[in-house]
Amino acid sequence: MVPSKTVSTRWALKTSVLPAAIFLALSAALTVALHLPYLRLPFHWDELGQFVPASLDLYRDGSWVTHSTLPNVHPPAVMAYLALVWRVFGYSIPATRLAMLGVASVGLWLSFLLAVRLARGAPGAPAFAAALFLAATPLFYTQSMMALLDMPAMTLTVLALLLFLDQRWAWCAAACTLLVLTKETAVTTPAVFAGWLWLRSGRRREALYFIAPAMALAGWLAILHHATGHWLGNAEFGEYNVGYALHPLQILYSVAERLLFLFVKDGRFIGVIALYVGLRMLKGTAWAIAGLVAGAQLLLVTLLGGAVLDRYLLPVLPILYAAFATAAAAYPASWRRVSNTALILALFIGWFWNPPFPFQYEDNLAMVDFVRLQESAAGFLEGFAPHQRIASMWPFTGAIQNPDFGYVDQPLHPVKIESFDLPALAALDPSSFDILVVYTRQYPMQGSWLDIARLDPLLRRLPGYHPQATHDELAAHGYIGLARWEQHGQWIEVYAPVK
Repeated sequence: MVPSKTVSTRWALKTSVLPAAIFLALSAALTVALHLPYLRLPFHWDELGQFVPASLDLYRDGSWVTHSTLPNVHPPAVMAYLALVWRVFGYSIPATRLAMLGVASVGLWLSFLLAVRLARGAPGAPAFAAALFLAATPLFYTQSMMALLDMPAMTLTVLALLLFLDQRWAWCAAACTLLVLTKETAVTTPAVFAGWLWLRSGRRREALYFIAPAMALAGWLAILHHATGHWLGNAEFGEYNVGYALHPLQILYSVAERLLFLFVKDGRFIGVIALYVGLRMLKGTAWAIAGLVAGAQLLLVTLLGGAVLDRYLLPVLPILYAAFATAAAAYPASWRRVSNTALILALFIGWFWNPPFPFQYEDNLAMVDFVRLQESAAGFLEGFAPHQRIASMWPFTGAIQNPDFGYVDQPLHPVKIESFDLPALAALDPSSFDILVVYTRQYPMQGSWLDIARLDPLLRRLPGYHPQATHDELAAHGYIGLARWEQHGQWIEVYAPVK
């Protein structure tokens, strides 16, 4: 059965209105204030590769299926949101960053309300601890300002779950419809709701409301297929995110990475210990439904998706952190304070600390270092080589080709290459380019505790590990260094080939 309305939070209607509004205002102010140094930060990786170009196509010529980048299955809700913001305020990087920060602020507020709902009766104000866990998470911090799909998907998932727990079936179905038009993998959430109503509650008429999200997603796929001839937008996307993702070794790697992120990284093992001690605190229908929503989302993004990106797990974090905070209520008060404080500090340290193994730069402030280095090299080349052919890998080639992304004022002339490993660079035809730009596409192993000769063959088998040519190796093959920038272990170098 579903919780009765007589015990629902009524968080939007009754006594919680003022505290909730205050928390929303505080979360928005804090979120924006913490990101002020980065409001003009040029776009990073998938922002400039997919979502900003797709949003600009909709903003400038009304094209729902992008044409300035390769179309794929991702639905257009976030792109429509950004196009609307730009229509009102004009296109700019600060407007984009602030628009996404607004979504993140609402997501943090709703996550607090969800923790209030789930942790009812537990001592020690666990909802505040859960909200602080989320705010301190390095992934949440960086994703809050980025023009990607996963933060909006988190916000809408939490909204839909709150509405479902409050038995607002029609509003929940509407939120789920917007959710699946934001991120296609979020279709698991309305599926869980429909299944619960049909199988556990006997509310079959209400369960049918959740056909609407599936129909909306099917409509988008039909539009995409009509425009591109592919149900997923392009054949390569389908092969990489379905065919490649379902390879047994890739599934094994994905499972390991998901478990590592959720239960170990950034100090979350502290929350796992609390969860073990206080698992009995997580009782009742609300927890069962929330657990099914989190589990279904986790299962889908583990099995599908060639790129095992941690940001795909953002919709799971509010539920996980509510569980950590509620379970910690089983501790004595002094232990609970120590546990929660230790987890918050460990998460905050993760903003700046880079693990000694390959990771996505977007997971912490390494993303800012990456963008600043690329910005420095782009500015140098715009003054030094505005008309020369610049060979490099994407996303640098995309960054210097389009001034909309914030790196250059005028388009440069990129020549895209596929790899920075030594054999690929040595095989390049010197007559096909004038300048070579090489940079760290993953955090370097050199000098870390994994920099052991015997480990190298094993590391090369990891899907995310691709060793690059070193400065000395490039010099030995006739490349002359012209400029180099380095920041917190990352670097970018500009070379001229000997012709």
